[in-house]
Amino acid sequence: MSGAPIPYHPDQETIEADEEVISRRIAAVMDWGEEHARDPDCRYGRRSHAKCLGALAGQLEIAAGLDGALAQGLFARAGRYRVLARLSHLPAERLDDRLVSSVRGLALRVFGVEGEPLDGHEGGTQDFVLDTGKAFNARNPKGVLAGMTTVEATAPLPQGFKAAVSHAARIVNSGLDQVGLASANLDVLGHPRRHPLGEGYYSQAPIRWGDYVAKFGLVPQQGQGGDIATDAPDALCDAVRSWCSGKETRFTVAAQLRVDADRMPIENARREWPEELSPYAPVGEIVFPAQDPFEAERLRLVEETAFSPWNGL
Repeated sequence: MSGAPIPYHPDQETIEADEEVISRRIAAVMDWGEEHARDPDCRYGRRSHAKCLGALAGQLEIAAGLDGALAQGLFARAGRYRVLARLSHLPAERLDDRLVSSVRGLALRVFGVEGEPLDGHEGGTQDFVLDTGKAFNARNPKGVLAGMTTVEATAPLPQGFKAAVSHAARIVNSGLDQVGLASANLDVLGHPRRHPLGEGYYSQAPIRWGDYVAKFGLVPQQGQGGDIATDAPDALCDAVRSWCSGKETRFTVAAQLRVDADRMPIENARREWPEELSPYAPVGEIVFPAQDPFEAERLRLVEETAFSPWNGL
């Protein structure tokens, strides 16, 4: 690590004068997109990540002897916790996996958490809401609104149109990826056809890490997931079921501490923090034993769960 972790201070965050108004507009756009994209038989309304790719139950083991800057909050001491995860696809509708490839998400709930919860949270649990990619595709709330307005406007359009856009975006993004310039914007509908369990999942934006600030991630074990076929409408679900039914799934839990105020900004979520300054450091491991990721009761539970980063310490 290059330099010492920067202690958290409230002045590091800037609340723009119109941020509350922008937030309400974002919610309104998402409401509109959900209304126009939701499948008629979909019982659970989600403003994004509507298609569940698997529901997994497992255990988080927090490492012992962590460095003081890493040993914060939930990770302040070694321990084992029960966890529940929901894998998903970004769009607010359940699209055909043969046609559209988008960003994937992993929402995680940790149970049995002790300590003072955030305001408005009853406590006992901690959620992490993560996506593929180490940075977000917008700098700030205004950028989110501008990008969302375009994406949500495509919600009522036929899947054939979205398939053409996704195909073109994947081709362009694949070329950019070869030279280390993959686009987060193109990734929204042009994500590589990778196995959902073989990808890393990240907070993308920085989060409060006890006395410090960090980005948070889950890194899959080498070779996890394997190859994926794309010859079925629910190919991603099939790939997750095929792997999980006979093999355990492991993710290293990691935190990237903020050590440079200029190169690791708080308010620019598009900026990927340089790992040569501060690599993702392991703080624990999550293990999901072999299981049916679409077991009815567990699937019902994750679909009825509202995961939120505001549920926590």
